[in-house]
Amino acid sequence: MYPELFHISFLHTYGVLVALGFLAGLWMAGRLAVRAGLNAEQTTNLGLYCALAALVGAKLMMLVVNAGDYWQNPGSIFSLETLQAGGVFYGGLLGALAVAAWYLHKTKLPALVVADAFAPGIALGHAIGRIGCFSAGCCWGKPTHLPWAVTFRNPAAYQLVGVPLGVPLHPTQLYESAAEFAIFGILYWRYARPHGRGDIISLYLMLYSVARFLVEFVRNQEQGSLWGTALDASQWISLVLFAVGAAHFVVGRRLAKRA
Repeated sequence: MYPELFHISFLHTYGVLVALGFLAGLWMAGRLAVRAGLNAEQTTNLGLYCALAALVGAKLMMLVVNAGDYWQNPGSIFSLETLQAGGVFYGGLLGALAVAAWYLHKTKLPALVVADAFAPGIALGHAIGRIGCFSAGCCWGKPTHLPWAVTFRNPAAYQLVGVPLGVPLHPTQLYESAAEFAIFGILYWRYARPHGRGDIISLYLMLYSVARFLVEFVRNQEQGSLWGTALDASQWISLVLFAVGAAHFVVGRRLAKRA
């Protein structure tokens, strides 16, 4: 596709769209936070801290799931290719959640209310970021001959992320982006209606987990299977996060009835 903007090698489309996605998500989170009566400055600071944690977490998860490759070639950890790679989204999500837990404890902000305000923004930012993945060629899908298959031909894409050229592939980046835009719409609509604390973030966890679980079946399996099963690391994490989101609805509703 278009991995570089204006033929300037250091101005990568992926980075630009990820930055735009982050700004859009943070703007949305701030808007919903104000609607919920939260402190705007603290909410913005939380978004910035989580963004930094997400970058680190995504890289660390990438090292973990590709530990075999890095073990055989330790020097590649410090290569330009590793530096430019976006990492694994779930690693970023887990890193952001860990930092968010620390910050919320420090500031005494209501955790579930904040999480609900951030959930639609996370989906929106991720949706835009996945378009960046498509532009760069990373996170590509398996070969297919479906009518909507995409074929990457730009040598810069191969040099940056290693996507195979001249091969029709599933546009898994667009699958996930479309799913995230739909999830954003659902969450934004649901947020405007009466809901319990934690309902929005739980709904996000369930919806995104299902989308990611399904997309992984047609995505290039760089991670490989986990524990000798047919599922990769991202799919197992999807199952866990779906269970967490579903558990909130079950337990939360029971507690609400008792109250």
